[in-house]
Amino acid sequence: MRNYIVVRRLATQPKLANAPKRKWKSVVGLEVHAQIASASKLFSGSGTAFGAPLNTGVAYFDASIPGTLPVLNRKCVESGIKTALALGCRVNEVSMFDRKHYFYADLPNGYQITQQRAALANNGLMTFPVITPGKKVYYKSVNLLQLQLEQDSGKSLHDEYLKRSLVDLNRAGLPLMELVFAPDLETGEEAASLVKELMLILRRLQTCSCKMEEGALRVDANISIHQEGDPLGVRTEVKNIGSVRSISQAISYEINRQLELVADGGVVTNETRNWDAENRRTVAMRDKEVLQDYRFMPEPNLPPLHLNLKPGCRSTKELISVAELSEQIPELPEHTRQRLMEHYKLNAETAIILVNEPVLLEHFVNISKSLAGVPTKVITNFLINDLLTYCNKLNLDVEDCAISAEALKDVLQALHAEQINLQAARQLIQLLHNNPSETVSQLVTENNLQQICDLGSIEAYCQQAIANQPKAVQQYQKGKSKALFAIVGEVAKLSAQKANMKLAVECLEKLLKKQK
Repeated sequence: MRNYIVVRRLATQPKLANAPKRKWKSVVGLEVHAQIASASKLFSGSGTAFGAPLNTGVAYFDASIPGTLPVLNRKCVESGIKTALALGCRVNEVSMFDRKHYFYADLPNGYQITQQRAALANNGLMTFPVITPGKKVYYKSVNLLQLQLEQDSGKSLHDEYLKRSLVDLNRAGLPLMELVFAPDLETGEEAASLVKELMLILRRLQTCSCKMEEGALRVDANISIHQEGDPLGVRTEVKNIGSVRSISQAISYEINRQLELVADGGVVTNETRNWDAENRRTVAMRDKEVLQDYRFMPEPNLPPLHLNLKPGCRSTKELISVAELSEQIPELPEHTRQRLMEHYKLNAETAIILVNEPVLLEHFVNISKSLAGVPTKVITNFLINDLLTYCNKLNLDVEDCAISAEALKDVLQALHAEQINLQAARQLIQLLHNNPSETVSQLVTENNLQQICDLGSIEAYCQQAIANQPKAVQQYQKGKSKALFAIVGEVAKLSAQKANMKLAVECLEKLLKKQK
C-alpha cells in the first residue's frame, strides 16, 4: 500500500465535544498473524497456493483423519528463526508445541497446534519511523513479546440461498507466525507505521508475501484508554482489519469511540469488535467478559524443537544452526535508509518514503546509475512528488503502475536536457500509464510537449505578458520583486505551459529593466 497514510477526519468519527478536560492516554497493542511463504503446510505436505479450487489442498492430517500424525516443516522453522533474528528476538534453544482447544466448524481437530507456553523466540524490539501528515517524522520503538509458530484454521462459506454453511479446508494447517507486540503504541498512525515496517522486513526476508488481500497478513488491535497516572483501562479487540490504511482508521475510530463513551458517563466493556470498512466504524461482535478456557496441553505427537545456538556451527539434517541462518539476513529497511542518506545525501523523510515503496526505490537506484549527471534531488522530487502523487490519486500501488523504469529514465533525461519542462513531464506520467507501448519521444511529438527555448519566441511571449499585466509591472518597478511571479505566470499561460521559464525570467528582467 502507500508509503505513508493520510488520515482524514471521517464523518463517522465520534465527536469529542463533551470529553473530559483531564488528559487521557490511549494504549494500543497489536497481534499479527503472518502466513509463512512455504510450498507446503506446517505439519503436512499439501499445497498452500492461494485461490486453489475448494478442498483440493487438503492432506489426511489437515482433515483430522484418525491415525494421521503431524510432521514439522523445516523451512517454516527456518523462516521463523530468520524473522525472529531480524526483529532482534532471543531465539530459544528449546521450544515446544501445545494444543489450544476451542470449537470452530472449520477446525477439524477441535484444537490448534501452537506454541503458547514455550515459543520459538521472545523479547524482540522494533524501531520504526512514523510519518504523520503535517508533523515531523519521528521514530518509535515497540517490544515484541513473543514469536510463535502455529497452524491456521479452515474457512466457513455461508450459502444464503440454501441456508447452509460449507467448509473449505484449503487454509487448514497453513503455516503462521504469530507476533505478539507489547501495548507500547498510542495512535492509529503508529500502529499502521509498525505494520508497514514489519511488511517491509518480512518481504526482504522472503518469509511472508504480506498480501493482506489474500489473508497472508492479518492484524488484530487491542485498544484501551486511561487517565494519566491511572492503571490501564479495559481493552477492546478490533478484528477484520484488511489494509494498512484501515489499521490507522480503525484504531483512531475506536480510541475516539471510547473517549466519547466515557465522556457521556458510559463504561468501556471487554469485547471483540469488527471493523466495518464500508461505513468506517467498529461494530460489536461478541463480549469477552467470560474468560475462555483453552485447556492448553503439550502436543503429544511433536517432540520439543531443539536448535543449535552455538556460533560458527552449520546446520545438519537433525539440527538447525541459528548462526548459519543469521548469515542469510539481508539488508534491512533501516540500514537501507541510512545508506541512502550517507551515499546519496538524501534527507530522512525522502529516504523513508523511498524505502517504504520498494519499486520506487528500485527506480531511484537504477535512474541514478544511468543518469549520473541528473541531481538526485531532481530524481527524488519527480518520483515522489509527481509519480507517487499520481498513483495515490488513482488509489494505485506503484508496482501496478504501467510505466517502465526505462520510460521514467527517458522522461528525466529529456527534462534534464531541457527538451521538456516539469509541466510536460507531469503530463507524460499520465500519457505513459495510459499508453505503455509508446515511447517518451513519440508521446512528446504527438502531444506537442516540446519546451519552447527559441529566444525570439520567448521574447514575444514576454512582451505580450508585460502588456497584459500593467499592474504587476508597476509594482515590480516600485521594488516589489514578487510581482514578477504574476508576469511569469502570464508567460506560462500564453505559451500553454511550454516556455522555458528560466529563459523567460531572464528575458522579463531584461525587458523590465529597459522600461525603467
